[in-house]
Amino acid sequence: MIQPSLAPLDERPSLRFSGHESFACRYAWLPKAFRFLAEEPDLFADDEAVMLNLGIGKNMVKSLRFWVEVMGVAQPQNRGRNFLLTHFATDLFAEDGLDPYIEDLRTQWLLHWKLSSRREGAPFAWDYLIGHWPYPEFTRSEALSAFRHESKRLGWAHSETTLAQHLDVFLHSYLSNRGPSVGIEDSLDGPLVDLNFLLAIGQRKADSGRWEPVYGFRREAKPEIPAALFDYCLMDFWSRFSPHETTLPLRTIALAPCSPGQVFKLTEDDVRTRLEEQHAQDFEPIYRYQPSAVQGLLTRLSNAPKLTLRQVYERGASHA
Repeated sequence: MIQPSLAPLDERPSLRFSGHESFACRYAWLPKAFRFLAEEPDLFADDEAVMLNLGIGKNMVKSLRFWVEVMGVAQPQNRGRNFLLTHFATDLFAEDGLDPYIEDLRTQWLLHWKLSSRREGAPFAWDYLIGHWPYPEFTRSEALSAFRHESKRLGWAHSETTLAQHLDVFLHSYLSNRGPSVGIEDSLDGPLVDLNFLLAIGQRKADSGRWEPVYGFRREAKPEIPAALFDYCLMDFWSRFSPHETTLPLRTIALAPCSPGQVFKLTEDDVRTRLEEQHAQDFEPIYRYQPSAVQGLLTRLSNAPKLTLRQVYERGASHA
């Protein structure tokens, strides 16, 4: 199998291969963690307290700590003894928040965005498969082989168990784990499954001779991602990855790792249409798009107001 070519080691962000303890994030975890951390910022300093308050096992406590951080709910302080809640989480999960129990599909897309567009401390499987995988599909054995290769190339020596567990958590984050042979606790789906972002699209015979599922990202226009949500993520990407640039080319927005087009797996045509139609939205423009037969260009408007998360939810119409 041809190995994908990634950026050189000194240009890659810090990456995480573990910390989730084999558990994909569950629906109830983030809202519960938010409520307890709002009262006790040092909650995670005492595993027993988390187990008692949230009703989860010790390994799940470690997993929850991982998901709270990588999904943008809270940031560790004081060497991980305290966690500081983010404005993003407060806007969503506070008692009077926009979506305290993750009932809105936009919240699920936002959690996917936070997880998949991280620059520092990014989970490797998300950074690699969503941001850099060059093929339209993959099998578990193909991805695992690539994980092995990349781990070695980056100078690490991860065990087969660590790499396989990390890949399986990625798959279970997007694919339903329900089935007659799965226990009740392990069958609980998380907030990303409803996105239908990753699909089982068939089977293929592996080098071992065994048949295995083939997975593919749903790369298509996604009308369930409204214009305001797309623009919010676009400006977030711009401010974190190119803060000093006043312009961005279309292909960067559509195809660059951690960009809205790549993270949401939108087609380049859909990204272009969204940029062209921004002037038709019922809110003040935050950028200007100049079409081109060669390469469209986006210009940030210096006097544009910042698009807030509340505005994203108030302007709830889906992109047509």
